[in-house]
Amino acid sequence: MTFWVWLSLSGLCLAGAASPGPSLAVVISASLGGGRARGLAAAWAHALGVGLYAALTVFGLSAIIATSDRLFVALQTLGALYLLWLALGLWRSADAAPTQEDGTAGARTAARDGFAIAFLNPKLAVFMLALFSQFVHPEASGATQAAMVLTAFFVDGLWYTVITLAVTRENWVRRLRSHAGTIDRIFAVLLTLVAIAILARVIIEL
Repeated sequence: MTFWVWLSLSGLCLAGAASPGPSLAVVISASLGGGRARGLAAAWAHALGVGLYAALTVFGLSAIIATSDRLFVALQTLGALYLLWLALGLWRSADAAPTQEDGTAGARTAARDGFAIAFLNPKLAVFMLALFSQFVHPEASGATQAAMVLTAFFVDGLWYTVITLAVTRENWVRRLRSHAGTIDRIFAVLLTLVAIAILARVIIEL
C-alpha cells in the first residue's frame, strides 16, 4: 500500500468518524460527566469496536453481517434497545443530584458504552465493507491488512480523543457543566429519536 493510498484510506476513515451521531453523544457525555479519563476510555473503546469491524472486513466476515438479514436485524434491534437504555440513563442523570463516582468504575462504564455504541451499530459493517472494498485485494499481504485495520482504529480513536480534549478544556468544561442537565436531556432525546428511527426501519423491512 503506497503512502497516497494510505492517505486516501485515512481521509475516508476520518470522514466516517467525524460524522455526527450517537457515538459523539456518548463520548461527550462521558467527558462532561466524568472528566478526561472517562472521555478517553469511551473514545478508545469505541475505536476498538471500529477496529474490530475493520478486521472482520479484511477477513471477509463483515460481508456475512451485511448480507445476513437475520443477523443484521438482530444487531439493529440490539443497538436500538441499547440507545434507549443510554437515553434513559442520561435523562435520569439530568434530574439527579451529581454524585462522585469511583474513577475506575466510571472509566469502565464509559468504555463499555463506547464499545457497545460501535459494535451494536451494523451500519459500521456496511460502511467498512464499502470502504475497504476499494483497498482490500486477495493478494494483499498480512502487513497491508494489518495497516488498514490499525488505520481505522487509530483514526477513530484520535478523532474522539480530540473531541474529548476539546470539551474538557477548563474554560469550556465549566460552561458546559453548568448546563449539564440540559445537555444530558438533549442527548437523551436525540438517542431516543435515533433508536425509534432504527426500530421503525426494522419493523418496515420485516
